[in-house]
Amino acid sequence: MAGVLRCVGNTRRVLSLTVRRLFAADHRWTHSVRGRVAAGTHYSPSFSHSASGSMMGKKLLVDVDCGVDDAQAIMLALAAPNVELLGVTCVHGNTTVENVCKNTLRVLQACNKLEIPVFKGAAKPILGNSLSAGQFHGQDGLGDAPDPNAPGLDLVQKEGAVSAMIRIVNENPGEVSLVATAPLTNLALAVRMDPSLPSKLRGLYIMGGNTESRGNTTVCGEFNFAADPEAAYVVLNDYRCPTYLACWEFTCYSKLSWEFCDTWLAQDTDKARFMARIFQHSIKVSQSERFQKEFVAGTGFISCDSYAMAAAVDDSFITESDHYPVSVELTGTHTRGMMIVDTVGFLKDAQKAFIMKKVDMEKFKQMMMAALK
Repeated sequence: MAGVLRCVGNTRRVLSLTVRRLFAADHRWTHSVRGRVAAGTHYSPSFSHSASGSMMGKKLLVDVDCGVDDAQAIMLALAAPNVELLGVTCVHGNTTVENVCKNTLRVLQACNKLEIPVFKGAAKPILGNSLSAGQFHGQDGLGDAPDPNAPGLDLVQKEGAVSAMIRIVNENPGEVSLVATAPLTNLALAVRMDPSLPSKLRGLYIMGGNTESRGNTTVCGEFNFAADPEAAYVVLNDYRCPTYLACWEFTCYSKLSWEFCDTWLAQDTDKARFMARIFQHSIKVSQSERFQKEFVAGTGFISCDSYAMAAAVDDSFITESDHYPVSVELTGTHTRGMMIVDTVGFLKDAQKAFIMKKVDMEKFKQMMMAALK
C-alpha cells in the first residue's frame, strides 16, 4: 500500500477502483459545478439562505459515527421546531458501524423518534485500517452504559446508507442540508456513485479537520479526517456546494463551561438522565491530564458535533467565518489527514469552504438546553 500513497494521483486511481469493486459500476472522475459558492476570502454574514429568514423549515440528513457528541447533535436537531430529520446514515468511526447503528437507535428511542429511518454504511475507511475512539467515548461509543431496553438492529433499514443518501437527496433536490459528524467515507462513496449529488444539496455541514495543525488523534490530524483521509480529500474537493466546517480548534475556542454542563444535565427529564448516563465516562476522560493536552485554550465542555448541527439548524448561528480553498494532506509522515487551508491562492480550482470562527454562544446554549428538555 505504501506505493499507493506516494502521490494524490495514485490514491485517486485506487479510490476509483475501490468504488468500482464495491458497487460494480464504472463512474467517471468528474466534479459537479452547479451550486458553486461565490468567490471571496472572508465571509461574515447572517448566513441566511433565503429571504424568508434563518429559522425557516429545514430538511436534514445526518451522517454519524454515534458517540456521545453525535448523540448530543442528533438530540439538538430533534428538539428544533423548524427541523425535519429525514434519516440518519451510520459509518465506522468512534466505534464499529454495528455499534453506531445501535447507538443511533438508542438516541432516537430516548427522544421518542424511532420512526426516523436509520441506515448502515461503510464499516471501514477506503484505505488502511479503522481507528477507534473507545478511550474517549467508551468501547461501545456511548460510555459503556448498559441499556437493557435498547432497540434491536432489526430496526435498521435494509437499504444501505450510501444508496439512501443518494435517494433522499434526489427526492428533495435543493432542500436537504447534509450534516456529517463522522469520518467521511459514506459521503465519498456517494459522490462517486452520483457525481451530481453535491449540486442538489442545500448545504454541507462538517465537523472535522483542523486549521492550526493541532492533532487530537495524530500529531497533526483531527479524528474524523485522520480516520479516512482519502474520503475527506474527496469530499472537500468534489462537493461543490456551500460547505461549512466546524474544525477541531474552533470547537475548543468555543467551548462551554463545566458549570453549564452540570446545569444542562441536571434538567429533570428522561433525556437529561439518558445523557448523564452515557456522558459520565467522557466527562471523566475530558478532565484527565492526558486529554487536557489535546484541548486548545483550557478545559471545558466541548460538544464537537453539535456546532455543525447548530449551524445547519439555524443559518444565523455562525457570526464570523473565513472563506478559503481547503484540501487534505494524504502522504505526509506526520501530517497525513491534516486539513490544508490555502490563505494565499496556491491551490488552483480548489473548492472553498466557510471555516467557522465565531458563533452565537447564547443561541448555542439555548439549543443545547432545549435538546434535553
